[in-house]
Amino acid sequence: MSLINKLKWRYATKKMDSTKAVPAEKVERILEAVRLSASSSGLQPYELLVITNKDLREKIKAVANNQAQITDCSHLIVFAAWDDYTADRINQAFDMTEELRNFKSEAGTAYRQMLLGAYPARGPEANFNHTAKQAYIGLGTALIAAAEEEVDSTPMEGFDPKALDEILNLKEKGLRSVALLPLGYRKADEDWLLNLKKVRRPAESFITWIK
Repeated sequence: MSLINKLKWRYATKKMDSTKAVPAEKVERILEAVRLSASSSGLQPYELLVITNKDLREKIKAVANNQAQITDCSHLIVFAAWDDYTADRINQAFDMTEELRNFKSEAGTAYRQMLLGAYPARGPEANFNHTAKQAYIGLGTALIAAAEEEVDSTPMEGFDPKALDEILNLKEKGLRSVALLPLGYRKADEDWLLNLKKVRRPAESFITWIK
C-alpha cells in the first residue's frame, strides 16, 4: 500500500486483540520514527515510556476511563513532556549537537544563549505548554509510522494526567504525561468502528491555496 492508502486504512481502533503481539522490530521502527521526528530547536523536550507490564497497565486503565485498548494492546506508549525548560536541559542538547557534529559555531553559541535567556524566564507552565506541543508532533509521527507498519493505534487524551504521573513517578523525572498511544491489532469481529466510512472534511473546505 502507498502511504495515503495506509492512512485511509488506519483508524482509532476501539477493540484490540489481546492475543496478538506486535513484532519487536515493528515497535522499534515506530519508536525510531518518533526519535527522528521534528522538534523545536531540535531539543526533543519529551520522552517515551513503552509499557508492556500488565499489572501496571491495569493501574493506568483505572485512571483512563477504563479504556480497554490500554490493557488489550500489545504495547502502550506514554508521551511525557518535560515539565520545564532548564539551563541544564538546553545545554545538554546543544552540547550533544556540538559533540556529534564535531564543531562549535558562533551562530550555534549565539542561538544557545538566546534560548538560555528566553526559555527558563517564561516559567514552568508556559514552557510545559510548549513541550507538550512538541510531544504531539511526535505522536503524529507515531501514528503515521504505525500505519506504515500496518499496526493499529489509538491516540488517547482521556486520562487523569496527575494520577498517571504519580503511577509512573514522572514528577521525579521532571516529566508530565501528555498522551497515550496503544499499539496492537484490531479485533475485527468486535470493533464497531472498523467498517464505518472514514469521514474527513473535503479538501476544498480544508485546504486554501494562496498564490
